[in-house]
Amino acid sequence: MDLNSASTIVLQVLTQATSQDTAVLKPAEEQLKQWETQPGFYSVLLNIFTNHSLDVNVRWLAVLYFKNGIDRYWRRVAPHALSEEEKTTLRAGLIANFNEPVNQIATQISVLIAKVARVDCPRQWPELIPTLLESVKVQDDLQQHRALLTFYHVTKTLASKRLAADRKLFYDVSNVMHDCRVCSPFIVHACHFLWLAGSALMARMLTLMSVFEVLLLWWVYVKYEITGTSFLKDTYFYILQAFLHAVFERLKQFLECSKSIRAENVCRDRVEKTIILFTKVLLDFLDQHPFSFTSLIQRSLEFAVSYVFTEAGEGIVFEQFIVQCMNLIKMIVKNYAYKPSKNIEDSSPETLEAHKIKMAFFTYPTLMEICRRLVTHYFLLTKEELTMWEEDPEGFTVEETGGDSWKYSLRPCTEVLFIDIFHEYNQTLAPVVLEMVHSLQGSANVEDTNAILIKDAVYNAVGLAAYELFDSVDFDQWFKNQLLAELQVSHNRYKPIRRRVIWLIGQWISVKFKSDLRPVLYGTICNLLQDQDLVVNDFEFRTDQFLPYLESMFTLLFQLLQEVTECDTKMHVLHVLSCVIERVNMQIRPYVGCLVQYLPLLWKQSEEHNMLRCAILTTLIHLVQGLGADSKNLYPFLLPVIQLSTDVTQPPHVYLLEDGLELWLVTLENSPCLTPELLRIFQNMSALLGMSITNKICVLFMLSIAMYAAGLCQSFCSLLKDITTEGQVQVLKVVENVLKVNPVLGPQMFQPLLPSIFRGIIDGERYPVVMSAYLGIMGRVLLQNARFFSLLLSEMARELGEESDQILGNMIEMWVDRMDNITQPERRKLSALALLSLLPSLNSVIQDKFCGIINISVEGLHDVMTEDAEAGTYKDCMLMAHFEQPKVTDDEEPPTEQDKRKKMIWVRGELI
Repeated sequence: MDLNSASTIVLQVLTQATSQDTAVLKPAEEQLKQWETQPGFYSVLLNIFTNHSLDVNVRWLAVLYFKNGIDRYWRRVAPHALSEEEKTTLRAGLIANFNEPVNQIATQISVLIAKVARVDCPRQWPELIPTLLESVKVQDDLQQHRALLTFYHVTKTLASKRLAADRKLFYDVSNVMHDCRVCSPFIVHACHFLWLAGSALMARMLTLMSVFEVLLLWWVYVKYEITGTSFLKDTYFYILQAFLHAVFERLKQFLECSKSIRAENVCRDRVEKTIILFTKVLLDFLDQHPFSFTSLIQRSLEFAVSYVFTEAGEGIVFEQFIVQCMNLIKMIVKNYAYKPSKNIEDSSPETLEAHKIKMAFFTYPTLMEICRRLVTHYFLLTKEELTMWEEDPEGFTVEETGGDSWKYSLRPCTEVLFIDIFHEYNQTLAPVVLEMVHSLQGSANVEDTNAILIKDAVYNAVGLAAYELFDSVDFDQWFKNQLLAELQVSHNRYKPIRRRVIWLIGQWISVKFKSDLRPVLYGTICNLLQDQDLVVNDFEFRTDQFLPYLESMFTLLFQLLQEVTECDTKMHVLHVLSCVIERVNMQIRPYVGCLVQYLPLLWKQSEEHNMLRCAILTTLIHLVQGLGADSKNLYPFLLPVIQLSTDVTQPPHVYLLEDGLELWLVTLENSPCLTPELLRIFQNMSALLGMSITNKICVLFMLSIAMYAAGLCQSFCSLLKDITTEGQVQVLKVVENVLKVNPVLGPQMFQPLLPSIFRGIIDGERYPVVMSAYLGIMGRVLLQNARFFSLLLSEMARELGEESDQILGNMIEMWVDRMDNITQPERRKLSALALLSLLPSLNSVIQDKFCGIINISVEGLHDVMTEDAEAGTYKDCMLMAHFEQPKVTDDEEPPTEQDKRKKMIWVRGELI
């Protein structure tokens, strides 16, 4: 492709490809796709996106096509790969000038260069790193910024390579990168910015900040990523140490600088962002290289504690910076690299050194000040939180929780830091917290908002440290003498205390709380649930003590479920309802009518909220278990829910499948009979068998019937080839259970599967658990359906081209030899009975195996016989003497439908 003429043509097509008219856009895209493999196409694209006089959209599209082409055609082994000559030209052109004026395009070019560097640097592109090093030292702000941006992406990409050869190459590159003179732009720009801040030259500051942020990002990745491989040695270690110590100085200067910049000024946001980047350097380095951070522990703790827990930070710090500082303290306190072993001699010198620094810093006055400031300052509910509570109580409760929110949000961060410090220094801090508790005896003045908030914060601390304060707090007395009275204060301003006390009890109830106090607690909770305030937390209970409150509690919880609107709140209330249903089981039946009527509506309303639907499924699981056979009345709603949840062709199955299978299982277990509607759901099983949920599916299949036998057997035959040993055993367990239930039709249902089991026995299956399962299945066929066994033996003889007697003899011999593979007494007895059933035959092969059969039969007899002390004789421990239904006491649950079905199998003489 001639470069000059081609540029014009490609430029025209690229222009068309930026059109909003699909009639123009589609043909242009097709043409560009055809050119992707043409020699010279990427040289034309390079000329276009480096021509700053062209339309920005066209240049943007050109650089995107170039970037996408690298993934497809840059490697030498790729189909239609670029020639080495063209790649050499392209590499030179990419780093010829770092003067792209458009930020978005500059970023794409930087990423593009990094993609090429991942493949070619340093062997085919040795000049890349030296060129970047020189370019970051130029005086032009724009060129320096673009070079730093490119350096950042290149370093990040090279550092991501993990093969040993690649790491060695990266080490060689890092040696070139570590030029002390590279530090100079960082120092110069930091000082320059601070001078401009003092001069209030905001326009110039904005330009400089753009350069400075990329410079700092470069340091994060160059210094942090390279240390991940080989940097921490010799001179380079001291370069990094000097840089990290400089970070503290610059942090202080930028924090002071932020005071002089008004909050509404755009530069304030840039300064704060840079401060967070500084702290990220420290946090990342501590996380990756704790021992190399040892020399910085003292300075880090002094810095973070002074700004966050003393007056030094007033008017300077901002929320995200506080979070970062607290995370820095937390990481040092909790870092396992800094904790010596119980046997000090087993600890490394580095660990002991770090521990010594920590212990020297965390003195009693320091710990006391940190603890008090955390509780009385950071734990206090803010005006914004109180306002949100009033305006959106559900949103307030949702905002309080969430996974890793402690890494980014102030309140969770302070609580996690308190827990970690209290755990590490509980002997020192327990008296501090107890002193705060003792100072808050009696109910707070409802007119004193600050006193209420302080009490809320202290109670929060006692709840968070419940396990550490186990021996220090007589919680039962505290509950009776003070907390119970505070729960009964109904004034609206006292609701933070009511909420906090019930939460506090929830924290302590599994730690230290007498059971005889629970009824009083349940009565109090009923009163709280009648409160219009929705911010009430979960609790635990004992069934016998809870039953007197069941009706009112369940009714109030159901009313709460209807009143709330947030999905998270509904999920939480459903969780509590599920706990109640699970604990009281069948005693819930008189009270669930309203819930049964409401759940279909809630299911329909939650169509776009799969996690809420998961909560509904969990509630239905416990509801079906509680209703037992009466759950059949739920089938009009229940069965479509199961059908949807277990249908892998439906998108929601990704979220609902696990709970849906559990619901399907309990529905089958509690079903008095298999209705046509319930059976139709088995159509979902074929697709499910290929998924990694075999165990639960196999349990479901125990209750399948002959109308699905063909598909079931076909799926099993395919499945047994591709699953683990454990999975095979579970599938075979299903087959054996079908044979138990129906010894006549069962072998016919699984006829295509039995030859492979037969061959497995003859060949001596190497896995004992699988062999045991094989023998169990074949034993049932032989013992319960001798005619079918004869037909199977004849089929195997034809298939293997051998005499039936020879095959039978081989099977008996292997069976006797592998009897020790069978560990379950019931299966050993089954095998003995199956082989004994052959002895009446006059077949000479069987007679030849007489001694072996008798031997294993006697061993099996010893396994199942136990001494009857009263009669002075031995009896078969697996023999059921009578089949009357046992009487159910008041303390026992009546048998489920599944229990009844198992009993029926026993009555018919089957082995379970």
